[in-house]
Amino acid sequence: MRIQFQVAAAACGLFAQTAPAPLSFEVASIKPSAPPADGRVFRGVQFQPGGGFRASNVTLQGLVTFAYQVRDFQIAGGPAWMNSEAYDIQARSPSGAAPAADPRSMTDEQRKSFADQMDERLRSLLADRFQLVVHHETKEAPVYALVVGKGGPKFQASKETGPERGRMRFGRGELNGTGIPLSSLAFTLSNQLGRPVLDKTGLTGNYDVKLTWTPDPGQAAIGPAAPPPGVVQPPAPDPNGPTLFTAVQEQLGLRLESQKAPIEIIVVDRAEKPSEN
Repeated sequence: MRIQFQVAAAACGLFAQTAPAPLSFEVASIKPSAPPADGRVFRGVQFQPGGGFRASNVTLQGLVTFAYQVRDFQIAGGPAWMNSEAYDIQARSPSGAAPAADPRSMTDEQRKSFADQMDERLRSLLADRFQLVVHHETKEAPVYALVVGKGGPKFQASKETGPERGRMRFGRGELNGTGIPLSSLAFTLSNQLGRPVLDKTGLTGNYDVKLTWTPDPGQAAIGPAAPPPGVVQPPAPDPNGPTLFTAVQEQLGLRLESQKAPIEIIVVDRAEKPSEN
């Protein structure tokens, strides 16, 4: 009996020792963002072929939303500078650890696997360089359910099979998606509405969607705070245009219903400013 126990304990120790370590970047450079000379600000976060990662003028709070796939209103705690001080980050994965192909040319399954791995690497980076410690909580909160309207959807299944598939372009009061799942649309709308939007349409394909509306004064702007240098500022939305709720119903044949549901909250227990490289 004692021998069996010793063997079981040894096996448990072996499993503990061989548990895979979290994925991480091989090299990472983090610097405070310099104020732009022309006063314009471009913010962006991007995963690159070969496992590279680039962030421009992004706050720690923005990085947390990206790494944990949540929105600003799902983050609690943390120091005040977390949402005010911005950083530029360049990082790369170990050689051969990530596919060299452009994520846009991958299948949906490959793209999801790649994104999951890169999210894990980013979480490791935040824990290492920002000393970030978080825990997860769940609470009941107001949400919007995205459902199909009475007349049915007014968009078509996408025929795009090239690199444009899965892309979403957006600006203030405008959104264009090519070959996207409606869960991606719901996730993007949640940023505009300041609360989670849950995809309850039951539609599981990839679709081409186009949406234009006049944002309310309190609604967040999707996308960069300003276009990068050399890019013309798009025209302002029509002040007499539809609200987002009306546009979703009239242009997409969907509805946003107010409900309550449990949502995930990321609570920041600790965060420190990163040291200079």
